Amino acid sequence: MEIDRDQIQAALKNVVDPNTGKDFVSSRSIRDVAVDGGKVTVAVELGYPARSQEDALRALVTEAVGQVAGVTAVDVTLTTKVVAHAVQHGVKLLAGVKNIIAVASGKGGVGKSTTAVNLALALAAEGARVGILDADIYGPSQPQMLGLQGAQPASPDGKTLTPIEAFGVQAMSIGFLVDVETPMVWRGPMATQALKQLLTETNWADLDYLIVDMPPGTGDIQLTLSQSVPLTGAVVVTTPQDIALLDARKGVKMFEKVGVPILGVVENMSLHICSNCGHESHIFGTGGGQKMCDDYNIAFLGGLPLDMQIRTEVDAGRPTVVAEPDGRIAGLYREIARKVAGSVAIRAKNMTHKFPNIVVQNT
Repeated sequence: MEIDRDQIQAALKNVVDPNTGKDFVSSRSIRDVAVDGGKVTVAVELGYPARSQEDALRALVTEAVGQVAGVTAVDVTLTTKVVAHAVQHGVKLLAGVKNIIAVASGKGGVGKSTTAVNLALALAAEGARVGILDADIYGPSQPQMLGLQGAQPASPDGKTLTPIEAFGVQAMSIGFLVDVETPMVWRGPMATQALKQLLTETNWADLDYLIVDMPPGTGDIQLTLSQSVPLTGAVVVTTPQDIALLDARKGVKMFEKVGVPILGVVENMSLHICSNCGHESHIFGTGGGQKMCDDYNIAFLGGLPLDMQIRTEVDAGRPTVVAEPDGRIAGLYREIARKVAGSVAIRAKNMTHKFPNIVVQNT
């Protein structure tokens, strides 16, 4: 029996990628379909890293194609290619960086920096080249979270800085350049300029994603960064508490005003599980993050528990994703990372490199 290619295409349209929410055909992930008798070979190219999910994704495609009449064997090849995606209009891409993702919160104390570092490490664990920029000039925390206290970046030419690597992630922070107990008594314009220098004068080495740990709030620094840094998208971190959600909504509105898409919301401290009896308590409320996502039609990326393990591991310089990579909480961070990367993958690609440079000369 001759295999009907249209049936194969129809079967693949019914396979939904759990990390993008789209089928493999509409997301243009199917690169080739070859038929040899009863054997079908399908080439799938993901636009995001998913090392831990490759076998599961192959199984989804294999099962769908295997149900087509006449198919006796299915061979699925799966590759990953992360490309640069569109940013705000009029903002140029950063050299050595394909996509920049801001991790922000409307207020402090909701676990934004912890989420940012674990997100970066989770993306790296899934196979991406990742960097993290600590944009909190007044309270840099990434050096301690990554176990890099006292580290100083090299400057090969006296003008630019080489990022410091930890757990496979390239990192840069003002905390590498000043004493840990030195307060940054700077006005907004000075802090903004310093941050721009850290961003543009660091020799980022071929990054798929640069995670920017934004300062908390929606003030002058945050607004300037959102307008001048080429952001692919933003992740907003909150807790279920009503007060935190009020400020998180302001963060969502700020990014909308400057044309930065919201990739989703992460809810920290969703629930507390008693270490003695296992009782679950919603100390800060329940369902707040999901309701906010429903109100603004944005993705709810996931909720994380209020757990001492998360705090003790970042304090010790080994965040959860590397301290307990096979644990339940690390699994949650990796799931959130795949959703973030999947959301980026289905957005418009950056095509500025396709246009030629036009020079007008008087002759």
